[in-house]
Amino acid sequence: SRCLTCTSCRRGDVNVSCCIISSSSCSSHELTMLVLLIAICILSSVHATKLERVHDNELLNLIKVEKYVIVLFTTSADCADCNNYEKKLAHLREDLVDVMSTWVVKAIDSQLLQLYSNDREPVLIFFRHGLPLLYDGPLEDEDIITTFTENKAPTVKELTDDTFEHLTQASTGATTGDWFVMFYSTDCVQCLRTMAKWEMVGAKLKHKVNVALVNKATTGISTARRFNIYNTPQFIFFRHSKMYRYDIGTHDVASFVAFAKEGYKNIKPEEVPALPSYFDEYTKIIITFLYDNPWTLKLASICIGVLVIVLATIKCMQLDEKEDKEDKED
Repeated sequence: SRCLTCTSCRRGDVNVSCCIISSSSCSSHELTMLVLLIAICILSSVHATKLERVHDNELLNLIKVEKYVIVLFTTSADCADCNNYEKKLAHLREDLVDVMSTWVVKAIDSQLLQLYSNDREPVLIFFRHGLPLLYDGPLEDEDIITTFTENKAPTVKELTDDTFEHLTQASTGATTGDWFVMFYSTDCVQCLRTMAKWEMVGAKLKHKVNVALVNKATTGISTARRFNIYNTPQFIFFRHSKMYRYDIGTHDVASFVAFAKEGYKNIKPEEVPALPSYFDEYTKIIITFLYDNPWTLKLASICIGVLVIVLATIKCMQLDEKEDKEDKED
């Protein structure tokens, strides 16, 4: 079906100018086949630079059903970076599918992006069994493939009240290594948007620092009280029985990684509090309750104030009655 006089056609390449020049030596049937071949190759080359588009409902289903899904969140607006990302991923798609059996798709102007990041498009996220990892690295073949293939499993550990001290050894010398812990709650939108970045932090610090999560509202409520965590998200770096609070306003991957490597040295360390006694635990429960429910403290203050006034009034009435009684006796 190719023009046999064209060397590039014999190689399987398409050289349009060469084929047109040699078309005079081809029959009408061969010429028709040549035109079809050129059209197919042109369409294939265009398709090779584009990713399959999915809408939000399709994407949700993919994330729910498939083991691995790589999604490029892009925009319909003029975006040179978006085009560069798409071309790179389209180029890598075959390798990623062969190595990981993953889906590689794009979502344009997706409302789902705000669930995983507050960054502007393009945003590249790798879903592993539904768990997102936000890619934060150079747009290079090796970096992208290495990051995804080496982090098919979650990079962040989930700690609870039962496992925190046993795994971290935070108050006894941290023999299990350094730990960078994010305290979160399920009703916190900012926490939800930080999860994908936190997974990337775990990927970048793998084999150097343990990266973990603690749910302040449920399985880690006592641990959160122990470290005076009242708002979320909050981040603490544990190293050699010391703790360093990450109070920097920026919540991006590069800042987190830099803090865990060197930045913590610029923060005044705190002693890791010992495991609380029952009395300490109940005291903190009361403090936490009052912090979370300030109206309770106001109501209690009003009630106490009313009670004091009532008692003072009763006391005054008793004194007046006593004085009247003494006057009558006199």
